[in-house]
Amino acid sequence: MGSQRIDGGRAGSARGRGEEQAVATTTDRQQRASELLDRVLALVDVVVRARGAAVPQLERVNSRHRRSALNLVDYVAVRSQDVRDLQRDLSALGLSSLGRMEAGVLSHLGAVLETLRVLAGRSEEDVELPEAATAPGETGPPGAEILRRNTAALLGPGRDGRSTRIMVTLPSEAAADPRLVEDMVRAGMDVARINCAHDGPEQWAAMVGHVRAAERTADREVRVAMDLAGPKLRTGPIEPGPQVEKIKPVRDSSGRVTTPARLWLGEADPAVDDDAPAVPVADAAWTAARIPGERLRLKDARGSGRTLRVVEATGPGVLVECSKTVYFATGLAVAAEDGTEGVLGELPAVEQSLRVRAGDTVVLTRDLTPVPVRGEGPYRIGCSLPEVFTDAREGQPAWIDDGRIRCRITAVDPHEITLEVLQAGPGGTKLKAGKGINLPETDLRIRALTDEDRSHLPFVAEHADIVNMSFVRSREDVTDLLQELEGIGTTALDITLKIETVGGFESLPPMLLEAMRWQDVGVMIARGDLAVEAGFERLAEVQEEILWLCEAGHVPVVWATQVLESLAKKGLPSRAEVTDAAMGQRAECVMLNKGPFVVDAIEALDDILVRMEGHARKKSDMLRRLNAWAPLVG
Repeated sequence: MGSQRIDGGRAGSARGRGEEQAVATTTDRQQRASELLDRVLALVDVVVRARGAAVPQLERVNSRHRRSALNLVDYVAVRSQDVRDLQRDLSALGLSSLGRMEAGVLSHLGAVLETLRVLAGRSEEDVELPEAATAPGETGPPGAEILRRNTAALLGPGRDGRSTRIMVTLPSEAAADPRLVEDMVRAGMDVARINCAHDGPEQWAAMVGHVRAAERTADREVRVAMDLAGPKLRTGPIEPGPQVEKIKPVRDSSGRVTTPARLWLGEADPAVDDDAPAVPVADAAWTAARIPGERLRLKDARGSGRTLRVVEATGPGVLVECSKTVYFATGLAVAAEDGTEGVLGELPAVEQSLRVRAGDTVVLTRDLTPVPVRGEGPYRIGCSLPEVFTDAREGQPAWIDDGRIRCRITAVDPHEITLEVLQAGPGGTKLKAGKGINLPETDLRIRALTDEDRSHLPFVAEHADIVNMSFVRSREDVTDLLQELEGIGTTALDITLKIETVGGFESLPPMLLEAMRWQDVGVMIARGDLAVEAGFERLAEVQEEILWLCEAGHVPVVWATQVLESLAKKGLPSRAEVTDAAMGQRAECVMLNKGPFVVDAIEALDDILVRMEGHARKKSDMLRRLNAWAPLVG
């Protein structure tokens, strides 16, 4: 019995200590919750003050974007603070860490506050949100639903099983090939993109007509987006090379010919051979008289005697082959077996380049006269924007050709900018005409909307659904576009802001508020130029921040540049490209560029996006049932 009394006493003592510990734990939890409550209230106060400061911009916003604009201001205010410690402490208490608050900032903070209030044992009056945080416009559908509405308004209705739209750049061939456009729509294209930097109004109108016909055939809506070219900061011209076309056979490792060299004399027939180049022939009758198996002889541009065998004769064109390398040139005579001669017409000049290496000097000039090719530096080449010579500064970086040539500015005067090449390929890199120049640290005082863009806007407003504004970098750029559209009397044309510079990224919040004056607005992450400007190592971070910010503003995003590029151009994707395409599902639209296998790329992207639909949406993992793994039990 004594033993039992002792055991019972111990048990009672343990229960007492347990109760004391429970009380202490509860008290500690309440204390931590109360401290966190005050910290979240302080964060709400930051948001309220930001709303007050943004009143002038908010008053200009289209009424349908009022709530989105408020939430955008809220999100930027929260992100102006370092809340990582607060996030960790909230998570340790088993609460939301604020990591998915983008679409509804104050409602998310309000839910966290209410939970903290209960845990802290404080009254409702003690944590009441300030009146400014519950102003009219706070009620309504959740932010995710607003984003879906805005996406449908800008990019058209989604497809069954795939809410992420697919935008595709139309190639020049689309102007003359309605079947190609029809195949693209059938494969899953939702938005057709036309780049105003290429072709002209006649070709653009034909492309739009083919899209409209294809959407009628497919019985589904397809939007048309047209890119304004924007200010072109590019290298100037280089003197053309000789007018020569070279063909050579394919040989094995032993030097034996495995595939003869092929070329069309006259017009090519892609149905017979779409890989062989073509050279013009002055006399069409001579071409039409050729027959398969016939032997043709010539002395090529190097004076070498060559024999060509006629493989196919279509009338307008003759497909020939040769087991040796041949250089064809303008005016070259080709002798047939019947004694007649065909004379080659005007061939395009060979594109030339300057090979630059690390340590070389490159001088950018105002003069856009074609420069001669030189074997060694210093190299001179024109620069397309004269404003650069006023705004660039010594010591700033300059990237050429998508960063393939990395330089530092060593001198600037009104007519020349001298660059030191810091990095190029191991054997040097070809510096070609018309290649992009990026000056990531230079404040270029130029407007995104050029005179050429203004001249194209009436056509775009008449034919397109969306205008994509290139190289937009400031709120003033957006104002400029809206005023131009109002000036030509259109309010139906939707706008997309292409973010491709560091300046554009840093100015995105005020640019979005200005764009929200309009009916429908989107953002395109132009990852090519943006990667060069921001640095490739920072691109992943920057594109994430753009996605978060646009989700806060309920603004649809287009994920663009080099998506499935190897597949579109070469017919086979890389593993990294497939992963990148799948990650693009977090945006509202993914853009493919043109290429000979673009229809295959559209079909592949459609399949990838459909598969990803059940796994993730924005930053939220969707825990659907997985059939890949068998249950561990049962």
